[in-house]
Amino acid sequence: MNVEAILKSKGSEIVTIAPTAPIVDAVRLLSEKRIGALVVITKGDAPQGILSERDIVHALAERGAKLFDLTVGDLMTRRVVTCAPGDSIAELMAQMTAHRIRHLPVLANGRLVGIVSIGDVVKNRLEEIEGESASLRDYIAGAA
Repeated sequence: MNVEAILKSKGSEIVTIAPTAPIVDAVRLLSEKRIGALVVITKGDAPQGILSERDIVHALAERGAKLFDLTVGDLMTRRVVTCAPGDSIAELMAQMTAHRIRHLPVLANGRLVGIVSIGDVVKNRLEEIEGESASLRDYIAGAA
């Protein structure tokens, strides 16, 4: 199983925001879409950054109400870890664990084509395990 299969299952909707947008707009968008991260885009399709709920919470702890005077570009994580459609689920899990992140934008030929979250990875892995378990039960029942 790979990233492309996850995107086919979940869809490739990507919620983006400009680095010049106020943080309040980002918070509203995260809440409305019920998502945990926004991909920050300026020109073209390559991500310039990513803004997660975690980034906002850390900034709120450090700056208090002054947080709402900032823009997305002030808080976004600029070093974006990405993946490709052909990457395996095991590779995603390793990247997410190594970098302690929960969202990976998916790039194909330098173009943003989707985003995969830790929830997507866990859901996919559980489906794989359930499929393997059903196959084993069928095999055992057939052999008996």
